[in-house]
Amino acid sequence: MRRKLLCLCLILFTLLTAAPFHSSPPTTVSAHTHLHSNNAALTQTSATPLPVSTRRGQPLWPGSRFTEEARERAILRGLNFIYRTALKPRNFRDYGPDYIWCFYTLSEAFRDEKASSTARRMGLERAHFWRRTHRFVPADADAGLISELAYGDDAATSLGLRDDHLRAQLKRAAPRFKARDYLLFDPRTEPPPSDVPDECEYCGADDNPRGSLVCHVCKHRLVMRTRYDVWYDALITTYVGDRSGITLGAHYVDVLKWLPTLRPYHASRNDPDDAEFYDTVYAIAHIVYTLNNYSQYSLSPNLLPQEFEYLKANLREAIREKEDDMLGEFMDTLRAFGLTTNDPLIRQGMEYYLAHQNGDGSWGDRHEKDIYQRYHPTWNAIAGLSEYTWKSEGLSFPEVKPLLEQWNRSVSSSRRSVAK
Repeated sequence: MRRKLLCLCLILFTLLTAAPFHSSPPTTVSAHTHLHSNNAALTQTSATPLPVSTRRGQPLWPGSRFTEEARERAILRGLNFIYRTALKPRNFRDYGPDYIWCFYTLSEAFRDEKASSTARRMGLERAHFWRRTHRFVPADADAGLISELAYGDDAATSLGLRDDHLRAQLKRAAPRFKARDYLLFDPRTEPPPSDVPDECEYCGADDNPRGSLVCHVCKHRLVMRTRYDVWYDALITTYVGDRSGITLGAHYVDVLKWLPTLRPYHASRNDPDDAEFYDTVYAIAHIVYTLNNYSQYSLSPNLLPQEFEYLKANLREAIREKEDDMLGEFMDTLRAFGLTTNDPLIRQGMEYYLAHQNGDGSWGDRHEKDIYQRYHPTWNAIAGLSEYTWKSEGLSFPEVKPLLEQWNRSVSSSRRSVAK
């Protein structure tokens, strides 16, 4: 009898402790507040009933084999996958700011309230954790660490978690380094270079000086990064710097002004050098992201006509090659230019994603060891499937609009001259 009572008690205890506890963190708190969150509650989101909608059981469009309900479920499963990977200490140590930025941008852009609130809760929990573990700028911080801290600070602040003390430290520390330290070139005086070595394919060394042809560690030949790759990396860094008021070597407009040197875009998937095609796509996507505050504003195609046409012409390449990561960037940016679910290109992308989601909620290669190559394609797939609530047509930095319009007039004038 005693053994039966003990078993019964254990069963009851298990059932009680298994019940999900839902708590929502406050929207704004001091960076030093300790948040005791229940991570398991967030990972239960996909099991929560979705809001009743008259559209949920209907096809996404006439003839579609997927429903609105399937799309909503796929997005929530994807969010849960990203969050689960973000909870692993090593992953968050390596990519913490990017995870927080992912949840923030999706929470701001989603039209669906459930998906938006889910992404926000996940982002807040991770941002609180990041704040607790990043309170100071180390005395020996290099340019890379200062950039990473600025990125994390901006992402957490965007979610309402300010730390004025850390930001003040970053503002004091940032001027210790020059533009080349942060951006690998000085955009105030030179265009994006093509002599920046990539990480060594043999030993992983990533500190080979610009212009090096062989690795200083293992002496193997180095591969150069494309100028598109170097340029859009600098564009992201200066975007974060100007948003936060922490100048990271140069300003956003210093990098953006070199955009005409990257045009026209010739790279295609059939080129022997695939790297240039990939980097061209990602460069164009990040022009859009940094100009529209990562899917918060819609953009006029008239401001970036060559970029708009290149994206439309090459989206199907991503589907044909099953490039889950790249496809989302195509779809996300084309939506910003005004394409909707009524467009055949967007429909093809959505059908692809809904047919290729992995069992764990992710997209991409499940056997990939680099966690970035697992969660980032999933982030882009979620973006490609989502309907966005655009604030308006606008720009992150309105002061660059005259420059974009000037370039557009120059392109139009050149085309008219050729036509004559």
